[in-house]
Amino acid sequence: MTNQIGAPSDHVFPHTELTSPTHHFTMRFSSTPRGVRLARRLAGQRLDAWGVPYGSAAYDDVTLVVAELCANAVRHGRVPGRDFRLWLGADAVTVRVDVTDTRAEGTPEPASPGVDGEGGRGLLIVAGLAATWGWRERSDGPPGKTVWAEYSLRAGDRPATGGDRIGLNP
Repeated sequence: MTNQIGAPSDHVFPHTELTSPTHHFTMRFSSTPRGVRLARRLAGQRLDAWGVPYGSAAYDDVTLVVAELCANAVRHGRVPGRDFRLWLGADAVTVRVDVTDTRAEGTPEPASPGVDGEGGRGLLIVAGLAATWGWRERSDGPPGKTVWAEYSLRAGDRPATGGDRIGLNP
């Protein structure tokens, strides 16, 4: 099993920050299904405000990655009374999603669900949409882990710079 295409499952990928994110957003959410929905909604609002328009392929893909990583944080990384944190950043060509939970045990790995299985496809979806993804142990505060994914934007879906919005200027 791999946690990134071609990488051994026991490999913890280093955290590679975006060199100079043009945009970033971070917030803590309750470790509940409601927190997951709110995280997805706010991530979508941020993407649209940054020039990745609602309804574009990039918008749909990134909000799905956010939803899957946040749902995994709630399902597999929940500690009662502790929140998960979403960090979203974008530069000219990449959107990065980091979701940090407070449970250190267990390693994120794509499952091999059966045809009739109702779950277990979240990381497979993330791996299919993201250019790269991985995880690392939490380095700030309580125990836990951060699962991250980087999405490569296509030319028509890149965040605007200088106040222009994608799709509004020729």
